[in-house]
Amino acid sequence: MRASLVIVGAGPRGTGVIERIAANAPELYAGTGLDIHLVDPHPPGAGRIWREDQSPLLWMNSHAEDVTMFTDDTVTMAGPVRGGPTLHEWAGVDGSAFAGRRLQGAYLRWVHEQAVAALPPGVTVHHHPTRAVRVTGPRDGRQRVWLADRPHPLLADLVILTLGHLDAELDTEQRELAAYAREHGLVHLPPEFTADSDLDVLPPGEPVVVRGLGLAFVDLVVLLTEGRGGRYDGDTYVPSGREPVLYAGSRRGVPYHAKIGYGFDGERPPLPRFLGPAEIDALLARPDRVDFRRDVWPLVVKELGFAHYHRLFHAHPGRTGMEWTVFEEKYAAGDAAERAALAGAAVPDPADRLDLDRLDRPLTGVRYGSHEAAQEALREYVERDLTRRHDPEHSPDLAVFLALLSVYGQLIRLGDIGSWWHGFFSYLASGPPGPRLRQLQALSRAGVVRFVGADMAVAAEDGVFRASSPTVPGWSVEARALVEARLPEPTLDRARDTLLRELHADGAASTPDGLLAVDPADGRVLDRAGIPHPRRFALGPPTDGRGAGAFTRPRTGGPAFRQNDATARAVLTFLAARGARAVA
Repeated sequence: MRASLVIVGAGPRGTGVIERIAANAPELYAGTGLDIHLVDPHPPGAGRIWREDQSPLLWMNSHAEDVTMFTDDTVTMAGPVRGGPTLHEWAGVDGSAFAGRRLQGAYLRWVHEQAVAALPPGVTVHHHPTRAVRVTGPRDGRQRVWLADRPHPLLADLVILTLGHLDAELDTEQRELAAYAREHGLVHLPPEFTADSDLDVLPPGEPVVVRGLGLAFVDLVVLLTEGRGGRYDGDTYVPSGREPVLYAGSRRGVPYHAKIGYGFDGERPPLPRFLGPAEIDALLARPDRVDFRRDVWPLVVKELGFAHYHRLFHAHPGRTGMEWTVFEEKYAAGDAAERAALAGAAVPDPADRLDLDRLDRPLTGVRYGSHEAAQEALREYVERDLTRRHDPEHSPDLAVFLALLSVYGQLIRLGDIGSWWHGFFSYLASGPPGPRLRQLQALSRAGVVRFVGADMAVAAEDGVFRASSPTVPGWSVEARALVEARLPEPTLDRARDTLLRELHADGAASTPDGLLAVDPADGRVLDRAGIPHPRRFALGPPTDGRGAGAFTRPRTGGPAFRQNDATARAVLTFLAARGARAVA
């Protein structure tokens, strides 16, 4: 009987696993044949998020030269490196351009085709354009993957879940808001993938409360402005008259930081330095549960600060007042208070010192006397951010970005560390293209987008939604529509995907934050006793092994690539042993 592998999820993560199977098969698998069943209603390669049939107005949030699906020698893995083009090399576009998602979808489709073509003879991929709804089967026997459109299951020796971002059932707050909206004839759009939202329910000219200022917010703004016929004339937005008025706020009250608009030259900070494999090993060896704020965050702060000051001293020595070797020695030995005092003594300008608390919450304690005063001040804030993120004189920011990538790759080994870190990382390192924030400035001046402020509160009362913020004391806005501009949290208990809920009911473990618990070594699904399932694997956002993305910047270690390689090798080793037993 031919060996069979089912991969549920045909997006970039599933494609990455197939690429790693192709790369490792010559070493690990000499079987006579293998059927790989790829299950996903969306196109292989692109999947749902990057599919080519979405609006051409939507861009990637990375430069084209910073997007690759191929490994290089910076990836720590057991398998061979198989290089390939970045998005900009493949598409022939400017490396500094922000490509449209349609183009990225085409690139991912091509990568998928190349990965399939590289598989050894006798390995066949079958795409099933439907959903997998359940996985059953004994730990020591073939698994059954049940599909939505057929009565009989696919039989599989192994199953890999590469599900990507998923829809979720509403949590308690969202259910209450939805019920309130139905009762009062209001509009409530819950957390979801913005490209799939029904935005036609938001009428022109009417106020809309938007909660969230991240990437989903940027997509929402694009679709409700240019998507409704508006256009830009230089730095001026020319409305179509069909736009709603968006009153947007969040916990921080400011948009994510713009992508950095220059490259790195000169000596890079040697990373990791204070948060590397040895520190992660020590954290994993602790007898008690690791607390992120207590045990991990101090190491993160030290690592980011080291990168920042390394760059400042090496690239901008005129803005420092101490020899680097002296600073480095004292920085390495000091605690948080001692390092702050050291920076104060060695770096004369406070603007050149790294203040992560201020970066994270720039509006803490800030108050404005009127809503209009807040608009002007927040436009100035965004303008300063844009200027800084495109000025190499502030290149320590780019060093911190590289340190964030290094830290992310290390923290994956800790599993579920809570959602705060992922939000902080995205805010600093995964924000929108600079041109999008330029557009946001124009929309603010045109009155189409209005900033609410930090710690925005939303109340459902008096037949409307009311938003307010302590940033503007005494001010509030009423609206008949509320949009939650963020992706759903991928928790097992609220996943709309029945496969995950059934898996959980069947004994798969969840973390305190509701993620699917997996073995960090190879992605095998863990049961509630912490025992890995021999035949089930999972990768990506619904798991506690979630990485920064299925594709990454070239030459930055690519933790997702490392995970894909480990899973592929485990799969091939299992299937090879199965074949040997069958022959015997």
